[in-house]
Amino acid sequence: MGSSDSKLHFRKAVIQLTTRTQPVEATDNTFWDQFWADASTTVQDVFALVPAAEIRAVREESPSNLATLCYKTVEKLVQSAERGCPSDRDRQVVLNCTRLLTRVLPFIYEDADWRGFFWSTVPGAARSVCVEEDDHDDDEGRPLAESLLLAIADLLFCPDFTIKRSRQSQGVSVDVEFIDSCEYIWEAGVGFAQSPPLNSAHDSNRVELLKLLLTCFSEVLYLPPSAAANAWVTFFCSSANRHALPLFTSLLNVICAYDPAGYGIPYNHLLFSDHRELLVEQALQVLIVTLERRTSPPPAVDASVVTLGGEEPDSSAPENLFVNYLSRIHREEDLSFILKGLSRLLNNPLVQTYLPHSSKKIHFHQELLILFWKFCHFNKKFLFFVLKSSDVLDLLIPILFFLNEGRADQSAVGLVHMGVFILLLLSGERNFGVRLNKPFTLRIPMDIPVFSGTHADLLVVIFHRMMTSGHQRLQPLFDCLLTIIVNISPYLKSLSMVASNKLLHLLEVFSSPHFLFTAIHNHQLVFFLLEVFNNIIQYQFDGNSNLVYTLIRKRSVFHHLANLPGDALSIQKVLQKKRRKSGMSRSNSFETGSSVRPPARDAAEPGMPGMDKTTDKSQVSDDIVAASEPPQTAADCSAIAGASDTESNSERDQEMTPSHTEAGSLESSVSSCSSSWTASPDWVLSWRSKLPLQTIMRLLQVLVPQVEKICIDKGLTDESEILKFLQHGTLVGLLPVPHPILIRKSQVNASTSSWFRTYMWGVVYLRNVDPPVWYDTDIRLFEIQRT
Repeated sequence: MGSSDSKLHFRKAVIQLTTRTQPVEATDNTFWDQFWADASTTVQDVFALVPAAEIRAVREESPSNLATLCYKTVEKLVQSAERGCPSDRDRQVVLNCTRLLTRVLPFIYEDADWRGFFWSTVPGAARSVCVEEDDHDDDEGRPLAESLLLAIADLLFCPDFTIKRSRQSQGVSVDVEFIDSCEYIWEAGVGFAQSPPLNSAHDSNRVELLKLLLTCFSEVLYLPPSAAANAWVTFFCSSANRHALPLFTSLLNVICAYDPAGYGIPYNHLLFSDHRELLVEQALQVLIVTLERRTSPPPAVDASVVTLGGEEPDSSAPENLFVNYLSRIHREEDLSFILKGLSRLLNNPLVQTYLPHSSKKIHFHQELLILFWKFCHFNKKFLFFVLKSSDVLDLLIPILFFLNEGRADQSAVGLVHMGVFILLLLSGERNFGVRLNKPFTLRIPMDIPVFSGTHADLLVVIFHRMMTSGHQRLQPLFDCLLTIIVNISPYLKSLSMVASNKLLHLLEVFSSPHFLFTAIHNHQLVFFLLEVFNNIIQYQFDGNSNLVYTLIRKRSVFHHLANLPGDALSIQKVLQKKRRKSGMSRSNSFETGSSVRPPARDAAEPGMPGMDKTTDKSQVSDDIVAASEPPQTAADCSAIAGASDTESNSERDQEMTPSHTEAGSLESSVSSCSSSWTASPDWVLSWRSKLPLQTIMRLLQVLVPQVEKICIDKGLTDESEILKFLQHGTLVGLLPVPHPILIRKSQVNASTSSWFRTYMWGVVYLRNVDPPVWYDTDIRLFEIQRT
């Protein structure tokens, strides 16, 4: 009964705020206390009792009431932070104010006229609370945003509310202003050795404060991607926040120390609620959002190290302490703690047990991948630590798992892009290719053919599946997938027969005339694959008999490629044949009454920005969060152009949805983004003469007669004998001079940074549904498609 009464009183206060024609005075505490005095409303209640329509009505019709509500709520939080929440009532007031601001802030952001409200100084009684003598001696005081952020930071280290009071301070009044929060880090790990006892109430309070903090940072959702740096993040991560270091360490340690398995008891997650998981998820989202590069200069690194730079930060902006702290982590025990924590959590979805669903599964793997990317981006020591041992394979397996799972799921296009970007970054380092030679012996829940091979074989098999049985919106990633294989190819000691066949199959498809003549940059895929074969032949011939045998067996592919017709008549025949096939497919579909969607590029096509073009909006999840882009042009088709610093087919303008048949053939459906371009003899000649076929043709010239002779002499019909012969063969002195190894490193520029930012916030948006913080608000960073 009491709960119903308190909700009723709260609801009446909301209605009064909407319907009062006269502004409510800030000094009318009897009225304003109705919003935070009751102790029985939850965050779900607040979202239900304060409808979006009424918030907008107050904003439009009674703006002074909304302004007073905001600064009175901030005032309560500031007062509570200063007093240290000594009583249960004070703590409940903090929670109620936190929930109310979490509800209201998105509607402040969506209106351009209100967006600067929190960065203005509000005159009146409330301002006297927000002034700090040591920082602001002027009459105006702090902007409301700064007061709110500092209050949240203080409350995150408030004894008996979010941290456990020390033994020395038991029964003694603690002055929160002078508390050393470095002694109250939430979890052991980086820079802190003691693990405080778990407290569900403290974790719950931290979650609500972190959700409000994330809401404060979300102003970026209502701005275009090209907007200036996030002022909320800039201030919170500056030296003005005295809790920056302990909070960064607390967030990081809570994430990396979390073990979803708990005590390892089957179905324990069904028997006991895990309050720590909610805290880990919220901490992870806050951490990745605060690691915003635009607010700080890049960390200093050795000049010989190739960085991911390309976007110059604003030198006039305050230093982002969170980025600074992350870049300075260097102790091996700390790096090991972080790597093991991320690996444990990323591998959680792959855990299999004999009892179905007995092990708890986490769902914040996208945020983990973003965090891993940011670690590699800002801390080169961490990247080198990851690559110096086979521990990198503990990260590779879940990434490949996510790529395989997401290849046919259009809602996972952002996740697939993120995974591919990470692998591109790793492939730019020699040690990654070397580590891939470790045999793959795990049994994980992936629907791939059983094979015996290395981690490199697994990577090739999954990349092949992405290109042959993935949805057509992954097609712009093909050049990036092949770039990764090119980067690792000089170090692959022994490809399996399965992986070798997959690579030759791709060359067979991409070198077909009807594919090559369809788009202006399709031939670049052939160049990538030929470079792969050349690298392995020149640098890893010994041990790669499977690949050499496959090259010999499929030698007709190379001969056809070397003799590719390029005259006008041949090109016309190929294109006419393709058009006839397309027409027959359409007519057949009409005759049978089936509904076939042509592989045309959707208006909301997800896309990484081009090398020299910034994409304004990027899709994160199909049907829910999508880009409101016009149909892309040839200069805009690639999803990965900004990822490579080499010439690539970054402007490839076709769509391909190949389907793998039992006969091993691949039928591709291609749609051109640009109808103005057509293949010509001069165009074919411009690249055909540059095909790097010399090494492969020399290998075939030497080995094919030898293999044919041994087959005739011994009457061989079993390939195992041929493989034994090839294993003991040599081409020393017979091949052209080895070409230098060319590694294409990942390179981030302003365009790709914009995509990462959009993708990150898209993930945050989708993951915060209870309560739905930003639902039904006017998001501008990306478009919301509701079904």
